Amino acid sequence: MNNIKSEFTIKDLENFSGIKAHTIRIWEKRYNLLEPNRTESNIRYYNLQNLQKLLNVAFLNNNGLKISKIAELSESNIVIKVRELVTKTGINEQASNALKLSMLNFDENMFNETYNNLVVNSSFREIFKNVFIPFINEIGMLWQVNSITPAHEHFISNLIQQKIQINIERLQLSKPINLKKVFVLYLPMNEIHDLGLLYLHFEILLHGYQSVYLGQSVPVSNLNDVQNVFNSVCFISYLTVEPSQISVKEYIEKVKGEVLSSSNNELWLLGRKIQESTEILESSNVRTFNSVIDLIKYL
Repeated sequence: MNNIKSEFTIKDLENFSGIKAHTIRIWEKRYNLLEPNRTESNIRYYNLQNLQKLLNVAFLNNNGLKISKIAELSESNIVIKVRELVTKTGINEQASNALKLSMLNFDENMFNETYNNLVVNSSFREIFKNVFIPFINEIGMLWQVNSITPAHEHFISNLIQQKIQINIERLQLSKPINLKKVFVLYLPMNEIHDLGLLYLHFEILLHGYQSVYLGQSVPVSNLNDVQNVFNSVCFISYLTVEPSQISVKEYIEKVKGEVLSSSNNELWLLGRKIQESTEILESSNVRTFNSVIDLIKYL
């Protein structure tokens, strides 16, 4: 339990809930909504119960309930009201809050309960697109502003990865029906952020293609080993922090020179590095995508 983050600044609360810090202070002063503790130097800090209550309050407020009415409810009635709204409007937004709390508490049971509740009414594809992708983007921002640690990010990412793997295994029981090309998925050397790539592996299998998943830190020269086995190959890579020593343009030229030059094979790229690049990256056998969703639409 010593590893669990249990104290939060008002900025942390803002980052998690989307409610501005000055608004949180107004709610405290006017409605006694939260009860922060104070350090010896009189700086506010909040416990996990404060954060949980604020996430529930933010959910109700975002769904049309006035803060003055919410403040009249007891904490137990706030939870009941949230559950009623979830039943009427869907649980995606509240699921995100539950995922945040499971991450902060390193609580695998809460994660699984949240996921199982989603599965009742939604397919895995719907859950990933409507819940996991926005949540992954949000925890990336929380990590950047130091509201969570890499341990939190790794914990929740591994749990999401497990769900992707389970659904991949189900698809692998069926033989490919689209035999026009083989997709080969890999990450460059020193690139370890494979969650998006792993989900693409699931989607490609779902579309009936053969998909070869190589995973993290693959040298460019090793791509030829796969190319020597299959006739028509489309390589897909997700560039988040790599390449870091050379430009994305230089990396593409390296792949084209060492792998694609003697074939009609293709290279598809996406990820933060692609989005940030200002160079012209596409050519006859290289295609870029702004998001996982965009690539899926192109399949």
